[in-house]
Amino acid sequence: MPHFIVVGFGLSGMALTETLQGQGNTVTVFDDQSQKASRVAGGLYNPVVLKRLNLSWEGSRLMQTALPFYRDLEMKLGVEFDQKLPVLRLLSSPGEQNAWFEAADKPGLSEFLHPEIISNDNPALKAPYGFGRVLHTGRVHTSRMLQAYHNYLSETGSLRQEAFQHKALNFGRDGVEYKGLKADGVIFCEGFGLRANPFFSYLPLNGTKGELLVIQAPEYREQRVIKSGVFTIPLGEDRYLVGATYNRKDQSPEPTPASREELLGKVRKFLMCDFAVVGQRAGIRPTVPDRRPLVGAHPECPGLYVLNGMGSRGVLIAPFAAQALSRLILMGEPLPEAMDCGRFSRRYEKLRRKS
Repeated sequence: MPHFIVVGFGLSGMALTETLQGQGNTVTVFDDQSQKASRVAGGLYNPVVLKRLNLSWEGSRLMQTALPFYRDLEMKLGVEFDQKLPVLRLLSSPGEQNAWFEAADKPGLSEFLHPEIISNDNPALKAPYGFGRVLHTGRVHTSRMLQAYHNYLSETGSLRQEAFQHKALNFGRDGVEYKGLKADGVIFCEGFGLRANPFFSYLPLNGTKGELLVIQAPEYREQRVIKSGVFTIPLGEDRYLVGATYNRKDQSPEPTPASREELLGKVRKFLMCDFAVVGQRAGIRPTVPDRRPLVGAHPECPGLYVLNGMGSRGVLIAPFAAQALSRLILMGEPLPEAMDCGRFSRRYEKLRRKS
């Protein structure tokens, strides 16, 4: 029975572990809890880029893969974490209304955009031009899901809560060995931590810091996700998640006053009721300049793979990317070209010549 080591336990590591186990393989997961982005994420799934009203990369295929994946995982773990939530895009002018009508008629988008404008009936919202509604949307409670899967791995003896020592890897004819643990392959799902990985540090992984607020707003009384300059997500008990920021310069893990003020300034443009800030979260998203995942095999080291760079749509992309990588590893099936980390082979060759 093939055995694999998965290093890192965010959305990518969880999706890959579940995919490999579902195909009859055994997996050992290393998790030192150094990366928090997946646990603090808003967790929305939505295949439409609402700013430009176009379909995200592989939007339809991502939805077809992710929704059954999370449904099956809920049944396996006995935990509910996939919450179906309407997503409304606040329209700020007649021009945006017309743009919505045009987008809703386009092939591919018509499946996900409701063709009618929804009037505002919430006095706590400033929305004179109403909303456009995205269909088939929701929210994965990522922290709840990852904790449940973490417990499952611990109960089955598949989890090692320790830092992975890259220098302890040894390569042989029969696979990879790590401190006495033999494996057919090692897959690195380290999020932003990949930058310190000596095998895959050549990849252009950036860190984009995202911050969110938790507000208490008793008069808001909104059960839908509202997206304008920022989104508001209902959490229950009059609390809402507000986010998110995108900061490529600050890579510290702590929330900042500057991001708090940025989010407050944007939410006050459309939220007309009183509210209080009761929490603030921060995480470093693993992002890539071309906005595509980093998936595939190491150029020279046999048995080493990477699954990373899910960016702000990790809830949607991770199951799709994990399944594609598992098919590469187990069946030799080529990856979709857009996500194959081989697109950066010239970077590897350049760094190797310098060294």
